[in-house]
Amino acid sequence: MIATYGFTATLTARPGAGDRLVDLLLTGLDAGSPGASEHCLVYLVSRSASDPDVVHVIEGWTSEEDHHRVFAGESAQAIVARIGPLLAEESEYTDYVPVRGKAF
Repeated sequence: MIATYGFTATLTARPGAGDRLVDLLLTGLDAGSPGASEHCLVYLVSRSASDPDVVHVIEGWTSEEDHHRVFAGESAQAIVARIGPLLAEESEYTDYVPVRGKAF
């Protein structure tokens, strides 16, 4: 499969909540969760090297439609609902169109 849609997100947790945010985002890889979908080809959670409360997520999907459909599901919405209270500010998103690369 080829990723034709993706985005990066930068999420800033409330002070000291970075670990909980990372743990919650990583549940997105559990069976039945969005990152475990066959349509999610890249799901990478990273932390800022200078601020442990800043978390970056990179996702690559087979299509924008697949992403929206999967994220409309109950599992994804449950994760999204739990993220909000951990955030110190509005998340920043940048959409992109993958060209070529490597995913694991």
